Amino acid sequence: MTAAVRVCQACGEDIADPDDAVYLGHKEAASGPGWEIWAHRAHIEQVRPDPVAERILARVLIARALQP
Repeated sequence: MTAAVRVCQACGEDIADPDDAVYLGHKEAASGPGWEIWAHRAHIEQVRPDPVAERILARVLIARALQP
């Protein structure tokens, strides 16, 4: 069995040291199980949420707040 390759979401490079890897979450896929999102400890601040998903969530929350 081979070890999973972890790729930094911010810089796109492999994370060789397991102690340097930070798990950020899981991204769903339309036709499969999806994948885990990782980053180097030094790059955590560079990773941002998906702006499209943020806009959709904001619209849903605003619409709910404005309903009587």
